[in-house]
Amino acid sequence: MNEMNKCPVMHGGNTEAKMSPTEWWPKALNLDILHQHDTKSNPLGKDFDYREELKKLDIAALKKDMHALMTESQDWWPADWGHYGGLMIRLAWHSAGSYRLADGRGGAGTGNIRFAPLNSWPDNASLDKARRLLWPIKKKYGNKVSWGDLYILAGTIAYESMGLKTFGFGFGREDIWHPEKDVYWGAEKEWLAPSDTRYGSVENPATMENPLAAVQMGLIYVNPEGVNGKPDPLKTAGQVRETFARMAMNDEETVALTVGGHTVGKAHGAGDAGALGAEPEAADLEEQGFGWTNPAGTAKANMAITSGIEGAWTANPTKWDNGYLHLLLNYEWKLTKSPAGANQWEPIDIKEEDMPVDASDPSVRKMPMMTDADMAMKMDPEYRKISEKFFNDFDYFSDCFARAWFKLTHRDMGPKVRYFGPDVPSEELIWMDPVPEGSKSYDVDAVKAKIAASGLSMGEMVSTAWDSARTYRGSDMRGGTDGARIRLAPQKDWEGNEPKRLEKVLAVLEPIAKEAGASLADVIVLAGNVGVEQAIKAAGFNVPVPFAPGRGDASAEMTDADSFDSMEPLADGMRNWQKQDYVVSPEELMLDRTQLMGLTAPEMTCLVGGMRMIGTNHGDTKHGVFSAKEGALTTDFFVNLCDMANKWVPASKSTYEIQDRKTGAVKWTATRMDLVFGSNSILRSYAEVYAQDDNKEKFVKDFVAAWTKVMNAGRFDLA
Repeated sequence: MNEMNKCPVMHGGNTEAKMSPTEWWPKALNLDILHQHDTKSNPLGKDFDYREELKKLDIAALKKDMHALMTESQDWWPADWGHYGGLMIRLAWHSAGSYRLADGRGGAGTGNIRFAPLNSWPDNASLDKARRLLWPIKKKYGNKVSWGDLYILAGTIAYESMGLKTFGFGFGREDIWHPEKDVYWGAEKEWLAPSDTRYGSVENPATMENPLAAVQMGLIYVNPEGVNGKPDPLKTAGQVRETFARMAMNDEETVALTVGGHTVGKAHGAGDAGALGAEPEAADLEEQGFGWTNPAGTAKANMAITSGIEGAWTANPTKWDNGYLHLLLNYEWKLTKSPAGANQWEPIDIKEEDMPVDASDPSVRKMPMMTDADMAMKMDPEYRKISEKFFNDFDYFSDCFARAWFKLTHRDMGPKVRYFGPDVPSEELIWMDPVPEGSKSYDVDAVKAKIAASGLSMGEMVSTAWDSARTYRGSDMRGGTDGARIRLAPQKDWEGNEPKRLEKVLAVLEPIAKEAGASLADVIVLAGNVGVEQAIKAAGFNVPVPFAPGRGDASAEMTDADSFDSMEPLADGMRNWQKQDYVVSPEELMLDRTQLMGLTAPEMTCLVGGMRMIGTNHGDTKHGVFSAKEGALTTDFFVNLCDMANKWVPASKSTYEIQDRKTGAVKWTATRMDLVFGSNSILRSYAEVYAQDDNKEKFVKDFVAAWTKVMNAGRFDLA
């Protein structure tokens, strides 16, 4: 071959998917979930502080520009009825609507709708245009406003511009810079596969696979045409109820959001949705990030294709009014087809004044429509009661919707202290997990001395502090030690928290806290620190464990117990426990919990080895305690795991024996969550670092750093 014809790089090396190690060996533990969002991917640099940038933002000017955008229609993507409100509300809604309560993932808090797969979901068609319409504003204000904040602000301003008195708005969403690998959106290999694949029985919505909330791959919520595209409003109501419950919404909030969401804007189904071009991630280079190219070559509403459903829900789609419920409740409806062939409903014998004008031609009136999910608001008995209440009290409905919209768009931001801006509401809502400010003025050393003399064991102290802290989820900034909710329902009764042991420990710590004027939340953490320091001294080192006072104690009235139910840990690799056998392996469950807590793979390795040595196993089992010196923070776990004088033999489906290679004598027992640190090549590399003779003190210091990180997770007052 002529040298000039040779490719200078490996063909396709930077563009085509190649077989990764996990594809060659699919059973291998994939640690990618712990390695994402490295600072190397952030173009703003590791020293960028978004909150400091927000302080420079001219919020009034930004809102003025956003209001102007709503009615400044662009030729390349003309606004329906000359107003982008419906499009911007959909952008904000679909940014926030991917949130699910089970693991706190999804949502608008990171601006993740810019990236795959969300940017190319079928349900998000045309939102690429909404994002591009916002570019001039983002360009103008730059680093002072994140994409995540801009998307939600666009939807909120859209409602304001159409007449809704909104509940408030908080800035503070920090952008990510590449796709999230930690979110499981479902096992389907095709968009909009029948929902049966994610249900035990599609007839029972509660059997939807956890942690999923949407009914089909590529949808935000439910199929607007009905269950698996078959119209049946009562069946659809069941899916709506389950889906919204998995987003922490009750029936009233669900109806408010459905009604308020469809009070404005329209659906687009003027032609065959299958004729659209490829989604953004699959589109050709010249599309420059756009997708779903319309073969008609126009974006006018009477030619637009998005969902395949066609029409507006109300007679005044750019005005906040009660028109949706007027049409829904006062007309009978019949099933029909859109121009694209989608199932939808239309009113019977509608009056002309109740028909909206065409979004592109005001001289023409069009038939309004309802989806199957809309009809559920009329036909489901409970939804019907709420709908009628809203129809008869528009002010009450408007307030309910404003609050539900605020919750929808802020649910994954965490406590109110993380909100920024003049429009943050003064009211603190229960779903924000409020915690009163705790004292910082008590004698910490005196409290530690009383804890040390209390008779509590090292394992009891460390385990209780850990159980209090491990609820933290970086996905939606919930949980953690602040609030001491481990003493309240439902956490006090969780199997993973060993209720009898927990009750014993709290009975000892509560009087100490009360006498000192400290919060129980602080004293629980101090007890854990005391136990860790005892283990450090037993190992022959003197390394203090940092402590930051100031946690408060939440009350039961401050706690949304139902929403905390979903946060119950079903497995904890650090304490060598899982509630039952699952399809997912114990080590994968350990990775998931580690990622939610914001820990790295080396931190996970260090904590597991240290917790085994301290003696914190659930139920006081001895699995993984590879030492005769339990209670000392030594590196014995790693030393004996890597010692080739030992061999590893399965003893049951999930347990193993560590035997002397020469004699066959059983030395220790282990679980998969122990032995994965010797079998996985990456985790073994970390284990070998701590098994080295020269890293005993490093291990102690690394453990203290990781432990302190966990104890302070959720302490946004320390930032």
